[in-house]
Amino acid sequence: MLRYDFEDSMGYWVFSVAHLMTRAMNDELGKLGITYRQWEVLCWLSYMGEITQSELADHMRIEAPTLVGVIDRMERDGWIVRETDPTDRRKKIIRATEKVEPMWEQMVDCAKDVRSKALRDVAPEDVKKTKEILKMIRANLLMELPGHIPPEPIGQKQPTEAGANR
Repeated sequence: MLRYDFEDSMGYWVFSVAHLMTRAMNDELGKLGITYRQWEVLCWLSYMGEITQSELADHMRIEAPTLVGVIDRMERDGWIVRETDPTDRRKKIIRATEKVEPMWEQMVDCAKDVRSKALRDVAPEDVKKTKEILKMIRANLLMELPGHIPPEPIGQKQPTEAGANR
C-alpha cells in the first residue's frame, strides 16, 4: 500500500489551495465568457504591457503548444493581437486589444470575490505572514533553478566596471 503523510506536506496544501483557487476563478470568470487561462494571459499582458508568445509560455509555466490554443481562441474572439516582432520575424508579440478594457474591471472583481471568499475568517496578520512564508519558499526554489541569478540585495549595489577599478 502506498503511504504518505499528506497532512504534513506543505506541497500538498499549496497545490490543493492553488487548484481550488483556479476552479473558483474559472467558475467566476465563466460568467463573463472567459477561462482562467485566458485571464492569466491578460494578467501577464497587464503586468508586462506586451510579451512574446514564448516568454508568455515561460511565465505561465506551460508548453508553447498548449498556449497556442488559448492564444488562437483569444485572437479569434478579439481579446488579443499577435504581431511579428520587428527585430526577429520568428517571434510573435502579443498585445491586448481595446475590447478587453470595458471588461477588465469585471474580471478583476471576479478575482477579488474569489480572494474574499478564500480569506473569509482569516486574520489579516495571518494573510501577511502566509505571504511572507510563501515568498521565502519561492525564493528558495528559485535559487535551485539552473542558470538562476540571485537578485541583488536591496540597498547594495554591485560595483560598476569603472567603480571596480578604484
